Amino acid sequence: MDPAELERIAAEIANQILAGAGRGEVAPVPVASPVAAKQVRGLEGLNDSDDVCPGCVQRCAQMCHSKAKRIVGAGADRISASEQLTKIDPAIAALIDHTILKPEATREEIRKVCAEARQYGFASVCVNPYWVPLVAAELKETPVKVCTVVGFPLGATSTAAKVCETDMAVRVGAQEIDMVMNVGALKGGDHDAVKSDIQSVAEAAHKGGAILKVILETALLTDEEKAVACTLCKLAGADFVKTSTGFSKSGATAQDIALMRRVVGPEMGVKASGGIRTLEDLQKMAGAGASRIGASASVKIVEATAR
Repeated sequence: MDPAELERIAAEIANQILAGAGRGEVAPVPVASPVAAKQVRGLEGLNDSDDVCPGCVQRCAQMCHSKAKRIVGAGADRISASEQLTKIDPAIAALIDHTILKPEATREEIRKVCAEARQYGFASVCVNPYWVPLVAAELKETPVKVCTVVGFPLGATSTAAKVCETDMAVRVGAQEIDMVMNVGALKGGDHDAVKSDIQSVAEAAHKGGAILKVILETALLTDEEKAVACTLCKLAGADFVKTSTGFSKSGATAQDIALMRRVVGPEMGVKASGGIRTLEDLQKMAGAGASRIGASASVKIVEATAR
């Protein structure tokens, strides 16, 4: 029996079953023509319900959203996949702080981000302080860290307020603190105040077993100010310097990352954050010296590493 005859018989059987259930007929399953197959040979995940992928290797659950969605919508509880499913690069995933800091984020969105972090093995989930207890519960007994922000997004709150935020966050499960530096004090030349602010938060974080990343908001600084800020962070005992909140004029650049890495040396971490949306963006930042990446497009980035 040739494939076309087999398809015809299968369609007839399906139509009889559906007619008995009052659901009407099913359209025949299309078969890719030799010309169509030649045009798309070697491609997967066409996301085109009118084509049968040539050389199918049973990866539609991963590579073809529309077809997988149709299968589930038709009533499937599970979708099988072959051992040929591709894998993302875990080294890339381990660089990323999976971030959701938008003010309108909901509980379900936070839980979704946590599920993605568990699935892909991101370094941390970074959220606003209100969500720390939820994230800590969602990530319990996983290697993914709980990260939150302090003095966010302006950095102009008092040192006492930043220390209090840090204490509270650590008590409810935060393991990493991303603090915004007092940008105005730095630009005004009040370096002692900047250093003292960072040092106080670093001590509070370290006391609770957390690490401290200091956000410089590089878009607002000259190169000289960026170098001074990095030096003050190092002297104050911070663990990382970080480019941006993602809420200012612009985000990370490879040039800023290279400058920050030169100033802090190999002893500190450098985090690139703000505007990193593709694997190419991440690779540029890592190549310039970033040891951590903050991104909300994390899933898209790591799925681009699939092999």
